[in-house]
Amino acid sequence: MSNEELLDALTAFPRARILVFGDVMLDRFICGSVERMSPEAPVPVMTIESGADMPGGAANVARNVAALGARALLIGVIGNDAAAGSLRDQLDKSSAIHAQLICDASRPTTIKTRYVADRQQMLRTDVESRSPLCGPVAQRALARYRAALAEADIVILSDYGKGVLSDAVTVSAIEAARAAGKPVLVDPKSRSFDKYAGATILTPNRHELQIACGQECSSDEQVLAASRAILAQGICSSVVVTRGSEGISIVPTNGDAVHIRTVASEVYDVTGAGDTVVATLAVGLAGGARVDLAARLANTAAGIVVEKYGTATATVDEIVTRLNSHEAYGACESRYTLEAVKRLVTRWRRLGLSIAFTNGCFDLLHPGHISLLNQARQTADRLVVGLNSDASVRRLKGAGRPVQPAASRAMVLTSLKAVDAVVLFEEDTPRPLIAALEPDVLVKGADYRVESVVGADLVLERGGRVVLAELLPTHSTTSTIHRMAAVGKA
Repeated sequence: MSNEELLDALTAFPRARILVFGDVMLDRFICGSVERMSPEAPVPVMTIESGADMPGGAANVARNVAALGARALLIGVIGNDAAAGSLRDQLDKSSAIHAQLICDASRPTTIKTRYVADRQQMLRTDVESRSPLCGPVAQRALARYRAALAEADIVILSDYGKGVLSDAVTVSAIEAARAAGKPVLVDPKSRSFDKYAGATILTPNRHELQIACGQECSSDEQVLAASRAILAQGICSSVVVTRGSEGISIVPTNGDAVHIRTVASEVYDVTGAGDTVVATLAVGLAGGARVDLAARLANTAAGIVVEKYGTATATVDEIVTRLNSHEAYGACESRYTLEAVKRLVTRWRRLGLSIAFTNGCFDLLHPGHISLLNQARQTADRLVVGLNSDASVRRLKGAGRPVQPAASRAMVLTSLKAVDAVVLFEEDTPRPLIAALEPDVLVKGADYRVESVVGADLVLERGGRVVLAELLPTHSTTSTIHRMAAVGKA
């Protein structure tokens, strides 16, 4: 499977509509530092410095869906308390989340409070009720869920064992989804998976699978055996197991299992990583991706969130960056062709991103180049740099240039944060590139006039912009080369 397939799948994310039903909660983080032990008991004394509230549980699943550019329909139950107000405020920050939260004054809003000192979690306290919803509240929740099914492409049941997804409610929710022709993904917390019968995919973590099956689930073989046992009971069509540092395993009813290794470079906090996996998996499937492809995207997203602190999310932009960084961009000149970059630009446009273009020889990078590129990147969501080929540079600059070959110059440019793609061209001007790529913004230095910028007429005719970037004085490649030559003679 190539990254091209994964990147193409991301373009369908904005069309996805995901219905999330389950245990909403508030994740509260109290942060500070510890410098001494208490004289009253053998416990650390934490000095509180800051705090933050974030959506948790099913609410965090919805938040992850929204972060991926899709729309989340959220059904859950809250109490009549201050935590409910905070949770509503957090959810209201995203226009992509349509939350229908039912108030049940007989139970508290679930709160998980984590005390974090020097980026190390010291303690967690929970406020919750695990009792099943009373009959009238359960029926109200199911009624809203059934009404929302028509708007959704796929359903996520987010079960944290806090009473919303009781056995009866879960069975009714799965039956309603199947009757409406909607796939059902379940993030399970029950010790038995029986109540999830009829689901499309279960996404347990390794520990949850181990408890449900009563057997060790450490190795690939053990995870496969446990998952096959679940499938043999007819509970679901596929099991997608999240395994922490070991990545994700996909075990379908028919076909071979696939084990995908983790892509996190450093794990700081696993809070909410399972929510990220099920959200990304659902959005990918809703967009038409195969299970294995959607799971690879989910694994990439999870690798991103565990590198952050708190209940985090991953965005499409971060996933694209991570996937591109794994493609050995380096000196592979095939990545710098017009055909390759046109595919990138097409994909970015499907994601609703704007494109800027600038060009040059960029033989020896200096502060003036960096300033130009940074200014160009600020004009749009993505920046494509047209790079003169070696033959083109020789024609423009004379014998002895370029100092560095095209592959080296392209590699240096693509290592810059401001540059999203480089395309080589053989012509003396980038006009053919501009005609082919149709950038939204064309950027050149302020030593040009708009009417003299090559390709300006093409961009302006399409309603685009031409931006003249401020120049840093006394910086040029030619003068740098002359100074180097003078030093060498000395």
